Formats: sequence, structure tokens, C-alpha cells
Amino acid sequence: MPGSAPTLSQQGAGPDESPSPPNGDAGGVADHIESASPPVAISVCPYYHAAVEMLGKRWTGAIVSALLGGPLRYSALAQCIPQISDRLLSIRLRELEAAGVVARRVYEGAPVRVEYELTPKGRALEPAIGSLRRWACEWLRDDPARLDQA
Repeated sequence: MPGSAPTLSQQGAGPDESPSPPNGDAGGVADHIESASPPVAISVCPYYHAAVEMLGKRWTGAIVSALLGGPLRYSALAQCIPQISDRLLSIRLRELEAAGVVARRVYEGAPVRVEYELTPKGRALEPAIGSLRRWACEWLRDDPARLDQA
């Protein structure tokens, strides 16, 4: 067909490969999967893996995203993420603080005020969080089941 992309059987068929498979596989995928060389293994960067593990914990990305708007008191942060329990919010904030992503500021007075804000290290996540937000809006918009799991 003029102007159409070549099928797998037309792309680089070697002398040992049949151009058209006898099993009725129009694209010749079955035959070419068996004869294709194995993919090259690429090792995962340990820094990337650590970052994904940290941000991939349940609610951590939501906490960082909420704090991108500026410092928040604990109760305001909890309101930004109504599905999170107080216990888990406390745990995640401590983890993010230990990782140097979030800073906890205590203001003396009656009553004592505590605010959480992103450190420069946490603010540096803004482009990644923004990209992930755009990706989610584009690709998860038509998948309401995914939103119910969040």
C-alpha cells in the first residue's frame, strides 16, 4: 500500500527470515520475536531509583505538591489532602524532613504554631511534579477507576 509504514516482515528481513509467515500472522510478529536479538539491558540509576521510591510512597507526592504553593500549617496541609490520616501525614512529613525535602518551622507563642515548607531541595522537585501532573491530566483523565484508588 503506497505511503503506509512497512510491516515487521518488510523491515530488514534477513536471508534466513521468511518475508511472509505461513501461520497467517499478517505482520510476521511471531517469527520476528523469536529471531530478534534480546534487548540491551540498561541499569537503573541508583539516584533515580531512590527518588522514585521516596516520592512514590503513598501521599508523599501529594504533600510535596501541596507545599509547592508555600508554607502550610499541619491542619491546612491535612485539608489539602482530605483522604490522608493524621498518623500517615505525620509519618510522611517526618520522612520528608529527614530527607531534607521539607523543613518544619516552630513559631513560639500561645499557641505554638508549626508550619511546613519545602526546602530548596524540595522546591527543585517543582518541574518534575508539574510534568507528572500534566501527564496524569492527559493520560488518566478517562480512567475514573484510577482516581477512586488514590
